[in-house]
Amino acid sequence: MEEFEVSTTSKKTKSVYISTVISIALVLLMTGLLGLILVHAKNLSNYVKENIVLNVIVNGDAKEAEVLNLQKEINADKYVLKTQYISKELAARNLQQDLGEDFVEFLGYNPLLSSIDVYLKAEYANKDSIDVFTENLSENPMIQEVVYQESLIDMVNKNIRIIGLIILGFACILLIIAVALINNTIRLAVYSQRFLIKSMQMVGATKSFIRSPFIGYGIVHGLLGAIIAIIMLLLVLYFGQQQIPELVILRNYFEFALIFIGIVILGILISGLSTYFAVSKYLRLRMNDLYR
Repeated sequence: MEEFEVSTTSKKTKSVYISTVISIALVLLMTGLLGLILVHAKNLSNYVKENIVLNVIVNGDAKEAEVLNLQKEINADKYVLKTQYISKELAARNLQQDLGEDFVEFLGYNPLLSSIDVYLKAEYANKDSIDVFTENLSENPMIQEVVYQESLIDMVNKNIRIIGLIILGFACILLIIAVALINNTIRLAVYSQRFLIKSMQMVGATKSFIRSPFIGYGIVHGLLGAIIAIIMLLLVLYFGQQQIPELVILRNYFEFALIFIGIVILGILISGLSTYFAVSKYLRLRMNDLYR
């Protein structure tokens, strides 16, 4: 009979631990997904900013060698990510494809000028930095003008700021929910062991002696939950890139590694602290209060 009771108690304890690990893993998965969204949002905003084009139009009498030297000078600027030289002939071919007809043959000459497409680094893709950059370029007599869509830049930066604030607010709310869910799960798991905790205390075990194994289990549960959550996140990333191959452009292994490390730390920290406070609560209670 005693063996049966021990076996039943052991099974119940194992089921509680398994449900605890699964609950922690699901909460960490939800948190990790938000982290991936934040990373992709940041990379996506950088990708959009770095694809804003400034067309540097050079004078018609400038020789190709001079334009190429100018391109090298622009490439060396701290604002610039990359440049692309567009010759008169290439500009004409691109325009012919857009128009669907040969305007050069119709006009009898090519009216287009050579230009350099300039792509700025993400941190400089804002109006103030672009104004400084274009002002410096305008001092070069070889440059006729710098053309870019000012309204597009303002709109991109404004929308990115708004979206960033919304995602940040959602992240804070979700983090609070994650902490609360993991804490409640741990408290329920410890609740099932409250009589064992009080029995150990009554036979003379110190509080630190009683807490240690529970905190150890809590840390292990947090670690296991984090590992399961990371595996599921990797599967989400894999299937996501299978469905949307363009996501490869936004992939950053270093940032993904930081998210995974953060999930492990979060799982261990929340689980360990929640276990500590839950055990401490039942250590403070009197025997009669355990039945409430």
